[in-house]
Amino acid sequence: QVQLVESGGGLVQAGASLRLSCTASGRTTASGRTFSSFTMGWFRQAPGNEREFVAAITRAGRNRYYADSVKGRFTISRDNAKNTVYLQINTLKPEDTAVYYCAAFTGDNVYSANSYTYWGQGTQVTVSS
Repeated sequence: QVQLVESGGGLVQAGASLRLSCTASGRTTASGRTFSSFTMGWFRQAPGNEREFVAAITRAGRNRYYADSVKGRFTISRDNAKNTVYLQINTLKPEDTAVYYCAAFTGDNVYSANSYTYWGQGTQVTVSS
């Protein structure tokens, strides 16, 4: 199984920046796929809300996708040599407060959580005003 571990969250003031990291280990049992073979995504979930798409990046990093609400402030990147995907978050707002999850894409719609099979445990981001 692919294991994903997020880090980098915390309590910050509005306007600050954070960089979240998600490091992968392991292989899928069926096909032997490793981190570099997955498109990776970030999602977030605030209390009482559904999990929502934030960003995704294809295997070699050539294509990136963002939710409209984060364009211009969030940047997704990856380092396949380190089995790590990053989410740089600038100019944080209180409405960015959520648990942030990374996930490995195995479906057909990068914007849908249902298309991701492997998930991390999440990292909490709290933004105070």
